[in-house]
Amino acid sequence: MNPRELDIEEFDYPLPESSIALHPLAQRDKCRLLMRRRDGSLEEHVFSDLPELLPSDTLLVANNTRVINARLRFSKPVSGAKIEIFCLEPDAPADYERSFACTESCSWICFVGNSKRWKSGPLTMNLNIDGKEVELEAERVSKEGNASVVRFSWNDSSVTFSRIIQSAGEIPIPPYLNRNTEQSDLQDYQTVYSRIEGSVAAPTAGLHFTPELFGALRQKGIECEEITLHVGAGTFAPVKSETVGDHEMHSEFISVGKDLIEKLSHKDVNVVAVGTTTVRTLESLYHLGCLCSEGKTPDEVPQWYPYSQSHPDLSVGESMKCLLKYLESKNLNKIVASTRIIIAPGYTYRIVKGMITNFHQPKSTLLLLVSAFTGGDWRNMYDFAVNNGYRFLSYGDAQLLL
Repeated sequence: MNPRELDIEEFDYPLPESSIALHPLAQRDKCRLLMRRRDGSLEEHVFSDLPELLPSDTLLVANNTRVINARLRFSKPVSGAKIEIFCLEPDAPADYERSFACTESCSWICFVGNSKRWKSGPLTMNLNIDGKEVELEAERVSKEGNASVVRFSWNDSSVTFSRIIQSAGEIPIPPYLNRNTEQSDLQDYQTVYSRIEGSVAAPTAGLHFTPELFGALRQKGIECEEITLHVGAGTFAPVKSETVGDHEMHSEFISVGKDLIEKLSHKDVNVVAVGTTTVRTLESLYHLGCLCSEGKTPDEVPQWYPYSQSHPDLSVGESMKCLLKYLESKNLNKIVASTRIIIAPGYTYRIVKGMITNFHQPKSTLLLLVSAFTGGDWRNMYDFAVNNGYRFLSYGDAQLLL
Protein backbone atom coordinates (compact mmCIF):
# COMPACT_ATOMS: atom_id res chain seq x y z
CA MET A 1 0.00 0.00 0.00
CA ASN A 2 1.32 3.43 -0.97
CA PRO A 3 0.38 5.84 1.83
CA ARG A 4 0.79 8.85 -0.48
CA GLU A 5 -2.22 7.70 -2.50
CA LEU A 6 -4.57 7.25 0.46
CA ASP A 7 -7.84 9.18 0.15
CA ILE A 8 -8.33 11.11 3.40
CA GLU A 9 -12.12 10.73 3.05
CA GLU A 10 -11.62 7.07 4.01
CA PHE A 11 -10.61 8.32 7.46
CA ASP A 12 -13.72 10.37 8.15
CA TYR A 13 -16.41 9.42 10.63
CA PRO A 14 -19.37 11.22 12.25
CA LEU A 15 -18.31 12.75 15.59
CA PRO A 16 -21.25 14.32 17.46
CA GLU A 17 -20.39 17.44 19.46
CA SER A 18 -21.94 15.74 22.48
CA SER A 19 -19.16 13.11 22.32
CA ILE A 20 -16.36 15.68 22.75
CA ALA A 21 -15.29 15.88 26.40
CA LEU A 22 -14.95 19.52 27.49
CA HIS A 23 -13.41 18.64 30.86
CA PRO A 24 -11.72 15.54 32.28
CA LEU A 25 -13.23 13.28 34.92
CA ALA A 26 -12.58 14.32 38.51
CA GLN A 27 -10.50 11.16 39.02
CA ARG A 28 -8.04 10.76 36.16
CA ASP A 29 -7.74 6.99 36.14
CA LYS A 30 -11.48 6.27 36.28
CA CYS A 31 -12.13 7.06 32.61
CA ARG A 32 -13.30 4.25 30.34
CA LEU A 33 -10.71 2.15 28.53
CA LEU A 34 -11.57 0.31 25.32
CA MET A 35 -9.08 -2.49 24.78
CA ARG A 36 -8.40 -4.00 21.36
CA ARG A 37 -6.66 -7.35 21.50
CA ARG A 38 -4.40 -8.69 18.77
CA ASP A 39 -7.26 -10.64 17.17
CA GLY A 40 -9.32 -7.45 16.85
CA SER A 41 -11.75 -8.27 19.65
CA LEU A 42 -12.85 -5.42 21.92
CA GLU A 43 -13.12 -5.38 25.72
CA GLU A 44 -14.44 -2.63 28.00
CA HIS A 45 -12.46 -1.67 31.07
CA VAL A 46 -11.67 1.23 33.40
CA PHE A 47 -8.25 2.88 33.00
CA SER A 48 -7.20 1.84 36.51
CA ASP A 49 -7.40 -1.78 35.26
CA LEU A 50 -4.24 -1.16 33.23
CA PRO A 51 -1.82 -3.08 35.51
CA GLU A 52 -3.97 -6.20 35.07
CA LEU A 53 -4.13 -5.81 31.28
CA LEU A 54 -0.43 -5.29 30.53
CA PRO A 55 2.00 -8.27 30.62
CA SER A 56 4.62 -8.07 33.36
CA ASP A 57 7.42 -7.88 30.77
CA THR A 58 6.05 -4.58 29.39
CA LEU A 59 8.36 -1.63 28.99
CA LEU A 60 5.97 1.33 29.31
CA VAL A 61 7.30 4.51 27.70
CA ALA A 62 5.72 7.95 28.24
CA ASN A 63 6.34 11.51 27.05
CA ASN A 64 7.50 13.78 29.88
CA THR A 65 6.99 17.06 28.00
CA ARG A 66 5.30 19.91 29.86
CA VAL A 67 2.82 22.30 28.25
CA ILE A 68 3.94 25.92 28.39
CA ASN A 69 1.73 28.99 28.77
CA ALA A 70 2.22 29.61 25.07
CA ARG A 71 -0.66 32.05 24.47
CA LEU A 72 0.22 35.69 25.27
CA ARG A 73 -2.44 38.41 24.92
CA PHE A 74 -1.23 41.99 24.37
CA SER A 75 -3.21 45.22 23.96
CA LYS A 76 -2.06 48.06 21.71
CA PRO A 77 -1.55 51.17 23.85
CA VAL A 78 -3.66 53.66 21.86
CA SER A 79 -6.35 51.68 20.03
CA GLY A 80 -6.64 48.90 22.63
CA ALA A 81 -6.63 46.33 19.81
CA LYS A 82 -6.05 42.80 21.10
CA ILE A 83 -3.02 41.01 19.64
CA GLU A 84 -2.51 37.36 20.50
CA ILE A 85 0.98 35.88 20.24
CA PHE A 86 1.15 32.08 20.25
CA CYS A 87 4.67 30.78 20.92
CA LEU A 88 5.45 27.74 18.77
CA GLU A 89 9.16 27.02 19.11
CA PRO A 90 12.36 28.89 20.05
CA ASP A 91 14.29 30.74 17.37
CA ALA A 92 17.30 32.33 19.10
CA PRO A 93 18.57 30.50 20.96
CA ALA A 94 16.92 27.59 19.11
CA ASP A 95 17.44 25.16 21.99
CA TYR A 96 14.40 24.89 24.30
CA GLU A 97 16.35 24.60 27.54
CA ARG A 98 18.59 27.55 26.74
CA SER A 99 15.65 29.68 25.59
CA PHE A 100 13.69 29.12 28.79
CA ALA A 101 16.81 29.97 30.81
CA CYS A 102 17.34 33.27 28.94
CA THR A 103 17.36 36.50 30.88
CA GLU A 104 16.58 39.87 29.28
CA SER A 105 15.69 38.62 25.76
CA CYS A 106 15.05 35.73 23.35
CA SER A 107 13.10 35.20 20.13
CA TRP A 108 10.45 32.63 19.19
CA ILE A 109 8.62 31.51 16.07
CA CYS A 110 4.99 32.44 16.72
CA PHE A 111 1.50 32.64 15.29
CA VAL A 112 0.10 36.16 15.61
CA GLY A 113 -3.63 36.64 15.97
CA ASN A 114 -5.18 39.89 14.65
CA SER A 115 -1.87 40.38 12.85
CA LYS A 116 -3.18 43.15 10.57
CA ARG A 117 -3.56 45.45 13.56
CA TRP A 118 0.14 45.06 14.47
CA LYS A 119 1.97 46.70 11.58
CA SER A 120 4.98 48.08 13.43
CA GLY A 121 6.42 48.97 16.81
CA PRO A 122 6.66 46.94 20.02
CA LEU A 123 3.84 45.68 22.22
CA THR A 124 4.24 45.90 25.99
CA MET A 125 2.79 44.19 29.03
CA ASN A 126 3.37 44.94 32.73
CA LEU A 127 3.88 41.91 34.96
CA ASN A 128 4.30 41.29 38.67
CA ILE A 129 6.72 38.38 39.14
CA ASP A 130 7.63 37.40 42.70
CA GLY A 131 6.89 40.94 43.86
CA LYS A 132 8.97 42.55 41.08
CA GLU A 133 7.48 44.91 38.51
CA VAL A 134 8.62 43.65 35.11
CA GLU A 135 7.86 45.17 31.70
CA LEU A 136 7.68 42.65 28.84
CA GLU A 137 8.15 43.90 25.29
CA ALA A 138 7.35 41.99 22.09
CA GLU A 139 8.67 43.08 18.70
CA ARG A 140 8.03 41.34 15.39
CA VAL A 141 11.37 40.74 13.69
CA SER A 142 10.21 39.00 10.52
CA LYS A 143 7.23 37.27 8.95
CA GLU A 144 7.18 34.23 6.69
CA GLY A 145 3.93 32.57 5.66
CA ASN A 146 1.61 32.16 8.66
CA ALA A 147 4.40 32.46 11.22
CA SER A 148 6.40 35.39 12.60
CA VAL A 149 9.65 35.64 14.52
CA VAL A 150 8.95 37.66 17.66
CA ARG A 151 11.69 39.01 19.90
CA PHE A 152 10.77 39.20 23.58
CA SER A 153 12.73 41.44 25.95
CA TRP A 154 12.22 42.45 29.56
CA ASN A 155 13.85 44.83 32.00
CA ASP A 156 14.93 42.49 34.81
CA SER A 157 17.96 40.23 34.29
CA SER A 158 17.06 38.12 37.34
CA VAL A 159 13.92 36.81 35.61
CA THR A 160 14.07 33.93 33.10
CA PHE A 161 11.84 33.54 30.05
CA SER A 162 10.33 30.49 31.72
CA ARG A 163 9.05 32.73 34.54
CA ILE A 164 7.93 35.36 32.01
CA ILE A 165 5.55 33.05 30.16
CA GLN A 166 4.39 31.41 33.39
CA SER A 167 3.27 34.85 34.50
CA ALA A 168 2.19 36.42 31.20
CA GLY A 169 0.75 33.50 29.25
CA GLU A 170 -2.04 30.98 29.48
CA ILE A 171 -2.31 27.26 28.77
CA PRO A 172 -3.37 26.80 25.11
CA ILE A 173 -6.17 24.25 25.36
CA PRO A 174 -7.19 22.62 22.05
CA PRO A 175 -9.26 24.80 19.69
CA TYR A 176 -11.89 22.09 19.22
CA LEU A 177 -13.01 22.51 22.84
CA ASN A 178 -14.52 25.85 21.77
CA ARG A 179 -14.10 27.46 25.20
CA ASN A 180 -11.71 29.73 27.02
CA THR A 181 -8.93 28.39 29.23
CA GLU A 182 -10.14 27.92 32.80
CA GLN A 183 -8.20 27.83 36.06
CA SER A 184 -8.72 24.07 36.29
CA ASP A 185 -6.89 23.56 32.97
CA LEU A 186 -3.62 24.65 34.57
CA GLN A 187 -3.56 21.29 36.33
CA ASP A 188 -5.91 19.19 34.20
CA TYR A 189 -3.95 19.78 30.98
CA GLN A 190 -0.63 18.52 32.38
CA THR A 191 0.34 14.90 32.97
CA VAL A 192 1.42 14.09 36.54
CA TYR A 193 4.91 13.29 35.19
CA SER A 194 5.35 16.38 32.99
CA ARG A 195 8.67 18.11 33.66
CA ILE A 196 10.45 19.18 30.44
CA GLU A 197 8.98 22.49 29.21
CA GLY A 198 8.24 22.94 25.53
CA SER A 199 4.86 21.67 24.31
CA VAL A 200 1.94 23.77 23.12
CA ALA A 201 -0.39 20.78 23.51
CA ALA A 202 -0.51 17.97 26.05
CA PRO A 203 0.33 14.34 25.26
CA THR A 204 -3.23 13.56 26.26
CA ALA A 205 -3.08 9.77 26.65
CA GLY A 206 -0.87 10.46 29.66
CA LEU A 207 -3.52 12.58 31.37
CA HIS A 208 -5.19 9.41 32.71
CA PHE A 209 -2.22 8.35 34.84
CA THR A 210 -1.96 8.94 38.59
CA PRO A 211 0.93 8.34 41.02
CA GLU A 212 -1.09 5.47 42.52
CA LEU A 213 -1.48 3.84 39.11
CA PHE A 214 2.25 4.07 38.46
CA GLY A 215 2.78 2.44 41.84
CA ALA A 216 0.52 -0.46 40.87
CA LEU A 217 2.32 -0.86 37.53
CA ARG A 218 5.73 -1.00 39.19
CA GLN A 219 4.42 -3.43 41.81
CA LYS A 220 3.56 -5.80 38.97
CA GLY A 221 7.13 -5.46 37.68
CA ILE A 222 6.30 -3.23 34.71
CA GLU A 223 9.21 -0.96 33.90
CA CYS A 224 8.48 2.70 33.10
CA GLU A 225 10.73 4.92 30.96
CA GLU A 226 10.44 8.45 29.57
CA ILE A 227 11.17 10.23 26.30
CA THR A 228 10.55 13.84 25.30
CA LEU A 229 8.63 15.09 22.28
CA HIS A 230 7.51 18.71 22.37
CA VAL A 231 4.07 18.71 20.80
CA GLY A 232 3.59 21.43 18.18
CA ALA A 233 0.45 23.24 17.05
CA GLY A 234 0.47 21.09 13.91
CA THR A 235 -0.87 18.20 15.98
CA PHE A 236 -4.32 19.83 15.64
CA ALA A 237 -4.03 20.37 11.89
CA PRO A 238 -6.47 18.18 9.93
CA VAL A 239 -5.42 16.74 6.60
CA LYS A 240 -6.99 19.20 4.15
CA SER A 241 -5.57 17.70 0.97
CA GLU A 242 -7.51 15.01 -0.90
CA THR A 243 -4.65 12.54 -0.61
CA VAL A 244 -2.22 11.98 2.23
CA GLY A 245 0.76 12.54 -0.06
CA ASP A 246 -0.06 16.24 -0.37
CA HIS A 247 -0.13 16.82 3.39
CA GLU A 248 2.99 18.44 4.87
CA MET A 249 3.88 17.19 8.33
CA HIS A 250 5.10 19.58 11.00
CA SER A 251 8.49 19.20 12.66
CA GLU A 252 8.68 18.28 16.35
CA PHE A 253 11.61 18.21 18.80
CA ILE A 254 12.51 14.81 20.29
CA SER A 255 15.01 13.71 22.92
CA VAL A 256 15.78 10.13 24.05
CA GLY A 257 18.33 9.08 26.65
CA LYS A 258 21.14 6.62 26.00
CA ASP A 259 19.88 4.21 28.69
CA LEU A 260 16.57 3.65 26.88
CA ILE A 261 18.35 3.19 23.55
CA GLU A 262 20.52 0.50 25.16
CA LYS A 263 17.40 -1.29 26.45
CA LEU A 264 15.84 -1.19 23.00
CA SER A 265 18.99 -2.69 21.47
CA HIS A 266 18.14 -6.04 23.06
CA LYS A 267 15.84 -8.52 21.34
CA ASP A 268 12.08 -8.79 21.86
CA VAL A 269 11.43 -5.77 24.08
CA ASN A 270 7.67 -5.51 24.67
CA VAL A 271 7.30 -1.74 24.29
CA VAL A 272 3.93 -0.13 25.01
CA ALA A 273 3.83 3.59 24.17
CA VAL A 274 1.72 6.08 26.12
CA GLY A 275 0.26 8.28 23.40
CA THR A 276 0.87 8.97 19.74
CA THR A 277 3.67 11.42 20.58
CA THR A 278 5.61 8.60 22.22
CA VAL A 279 4.83 6.35 19.25
CA ARG A 280 6.23 9.00 16.87
CA THR A 281 9.35 9.40 19.00
CA LEU A 282 10.13 5.69 19.33
CA GLU A 283 9.51 4.92 15.68
CA SER A 284 11.57 7.97 14.69
CA LEU A 285 14.37 6.62 16.88
CA TYR A 286 14.57 3.52 14.69
CA HIS A 287 14.86 5.65 11.55
CA LEU A 288 17.51 7.89 13.13
CA GLY A 289 19.58 4.74 13.63
CA CYS A 290 19.04 3.86 9.96
CA LEU A 291 20.27 7.32 8.95
CA CYS A 292 23.40 6.68 11.03
CA SER A 293 23.95 3.39 9.18
CA GLU A 294 23.98 5.37 5.91
CA GLY A 295 26.61 7.73 7.27
CA LYS A 296 24.12 10.58 7.63
CA THR A 297 23.74 12.87 10.65
CA PRO A 298 20.74 11.76 12.74
CA ASP A 299 19.26 15.23 13.18
CA GLU A 300 15.85 14.89 11.48
CA VAL A 301 13.59 12.13 10.18
CA PRO A 302 12.09 13.35 6.88
CA GLN A 303 8.37 12.82 6.37
CA TRP A 304 8.60 10.04 3.77
CA TYR A 305 11.96 8.50 4.73
CA PRO A 306 10.41 5.31 6.22
CA TYR A 307 8.80 4.52 2.84
CA SER A 308 11.87 5.15 0.68
CA GLN A 309 12.95 2.23 -1.50
CA SER A 310 16.57 2.91 -0.53
CA HIS A 311 15.76 2.78 3.21
CA PRO A 312 18.08 0.27 4.94
CA ASP A 313 16.03 -2.61 6.37
CA LEU A 314 17.79 -3.00 9.72
CA SER A 315 16.61 -4.90 12.75
CA VAL A 316 15.77 -2.76 15.78
CA GLY A 317 18.92 -4.02 17.50
CA GLU A 318 21.11 -3.06 14.55
CA SER A 319 19.53 0.39 14.34
CA MET A 320 19.96 1.06 18.07
CA LYS A 321 23.59 -0.05 17.94
CA CYS A 322 24.23 2.43 15.13
CA LEU A 323 22.73 5.17 17.32
CA LEU A 324 24.76 4.12 20.33
CA LYS A 325 27.94 4.18 18.25
CA TYR A 326 27.09 7.69 17.09
CA LEU A 327 26.42 8.89 20.66
CA GLU A 328 29.71 7.41 21.87
CA SER A 329 31.62 9.09 19.02
CA LYS A 330 30.15 12.46 20.05
CA ASN A 331 30.38 11.76 23.81
CA LEU A 332 26.62 12.33 24.19
CA ASN A 333 24.23 10.79 26.73
CA LYS A 334 21.07 11.38 24.65
CA ILE A 335 19.96 11.83 21.07
CA VAL A 336 18.34 15.19 20.30
CA ALA A 337 16.71 15.58 16.90
CA SER A 338 13.49 16.53 15.15
CA THR A 339 10.97 14.41 13.30
CA ARG A 340 8.53 14.96 10.46
CA ILE A 341 7.59 11.29 10.25
CA ILE A 342 4.11 10.45 9.00
CA ILE A 343 2.79 7.08 10.12
CA ALA A 344 -0.03 5.89 7.87
CA PRO A 345 -1.35 2.57 6.51
CA GLY A 346 1.54 0.99 4.65
CA TYR A 347 3.95 1.81 7.49
CA THR A 348 5.79 -1.06 9.23
CA TYR A 349 6.02 -0.60 13.01
CA ARG A 350 9.49 -1.38 14.28
CA ILE A 351 9.65 -0.69 18.03
CA VAL A 352 6.11 -0.15 19.36
CA LYS A 353 4.19 -3.35 20.23
CA GLY A 354 1.25 -1.66 21.93
CA MET A 355 -0.12 1.81 22.57
CA ILE A 356 -2.40 3.71 24.91
CA THR A 357 -4.17 6.54 23.15
CA ASN A 358 -7.31 8.66 23.17
CA PHE A 359 -9.96 8.85 20.43
CA HIS A 360 -8.81 11.19 17.67
CA GLN A 361 -10.39 13.67 15.28
CA PRO A 362 -11.70 12.58 11.87
CA LYS A 363 -9.26 12.99 8.97
CA SER A 364 -6.30 13.52 11.33
CA THR A 365 -2.75 12.21 11.04
CA LEU A 366 -3.26 10.64 14.48
CA LEU A 367 -6.11 8.54 13.12
CA LEU A 368 -3.84 7.50 10.24
CA LEU A 369 -1.28 6.37 12.83
CA VAL A 370 -3.87 4.25 14.66
CA SER A 371 -5.10 2.77 11.39
CA ALA A 372 -1.56 1.75 10.48
CA PHE A 373 -1.16 0.00 13.84
CA THR A 374 -4.47 -1.90 13.63
CA GLY A 375 -4.06 -3.00 10.03
CA GLY A 376 -6.77 -0.58 8.92
CA ASP A 377 -9.27 -1.89 11.50
CA TRP A 378 -10.01 1.40 13.27
CA ARG A 379 -13.60 2.03 12.21
CA ASN A 380 -14.99 -0.86 14.25
CA MET A 381 -13.50 0.64 17.44
CA TYR A 382 -14.67 4.15 16.67
CA ASP A 383 -18.19 3.09 15.74
CA PHE A 384 -18.40 1.11 18.96
CA ALA A 385 -17.12 4.06 21.00
CA VAL A 386 -19.52 6.59 19.43
CA ASN A 387 -22.50 4.26 19.81
CA ASN A 388 -21.68 3.43 23.43
CA GLY A 389 -21.17 6.92 24.80
CA TYR A 390 -17.37 7.09 25.00
CA ARG A 391 -15.88 10.56 25.48
CA PHE A 392 -13.63 11.77 22.65
CA LEU A 393 -10.49 13.88 22.11
CA SER A 394 -8.09 15.45 24.63
CA TYR A 395 -10.14 15.13 27.82
CA GLY A 396 -11.92 11.97 26.71
CA ASP A 397 -11.63 8.24 27.30
CA ALA A 398 -8.76 5.97 26.26
CA GLN A 399 -7.92 2.94 24.13
CA LEU A 400 -5.38 0.20 24.72
CA LEU A 401 -4.22 -1.25 21.40
CA LEU A 402 -2.12 -4.40 21.34
